[in-house]
Amino acid sequence: MKTTAPWDIVTQPGPVLVAAIHAGHTIRRSLRPWLEIGESDRLREEDPLTDFFLAAGDTIIRANRSRFEFDLNRPPETAVTTDPGETWGLRIWNPDMPEREKELSLTLYQQFYDRIAEQVEEMISAHGRILVLDVHSYNHRRKGRDAEPDDPQRSPDIDLGATTLNKDIYGELLGKFGDTLRSHPMGNRSLEVGTNIRWENGGHFPEWLHAKYGDAACVITLEYKKVFMDEWGHSADILALQDLREGFLAAVSEARDWLSAHPAPGPASSEVGASA
Repeated sequence: MKTTAPWDIVTQPGPVLVAAIHAGHTIRRSLRPWLEIGESDRLREEDPLTDFFLAAGDTIIRANRSRFEFDLNRPPETAVTTDPGETWGLRIWNPDMPEREKELSLTLYQQFYDRIAEQVEEMISAHGRILVLDVHSYNHRRKGRDAEPDDPQRSPDIDLGATTLNKDIYGELLGKFGDTLRSHPMGNRSLEVGTNIRWENGGHFPEWLHAKYGDAACVITLEYKKVFMDEWGHSADILALQDLREGFLAAVSEARDWLSAHPAPGPASSEVGASA
């Protein structure tokens, strides 16, 4: 049986990159004997169906492997770990997992970042400024399917992570993006859209992009509360997903208009590395 490719990258002309780096679930064959977490528990900690939003991008990126094979939103020091203390107390890997397997995972991790650097630099060279949308999801019923969900004041339907975003440049874009998401209901209710509510940062991926490319790459992390699925099972509400995607598509369209109206000053490469 052919092994699933670690990721898929599809490129088209345009300034918008959409990524679903935690969408994958597969584990390479050589690692499976060392896996200790159950299938359902592992799926609950991944971000299934976030790839449903990728169609909005010009360049689209889907990670096909589980975040536990190599976590693309962590620094290399913790991207592959057998320490439950770094995985919310969950025992993912047998601590006797061979070092060669960890090294292979880290090699794939580095190959991903090298490939993304090539792509982002091409996009910035062509467009001056680009928008990177990093799509994730989060659990809000950690105490169980039938227990009370997390505090809704701390759990918006969509949380926009904008901790690396320069608001002097991109504040208007961020505001329009959030307003458009709010204007597209899911079913019969409006969506609660917050900014930087759940996490203090968006993780390693947006921080790496900002450190390397500065204000030439506007990065927004989207954390969708798992209201579109049963986070304790294997079912999803396809109509809710379609509503969420419609809102996302509309928000991306608004962002494209903003980017067209606000080109980067000077040569396209002038902002690359501005904050490195």
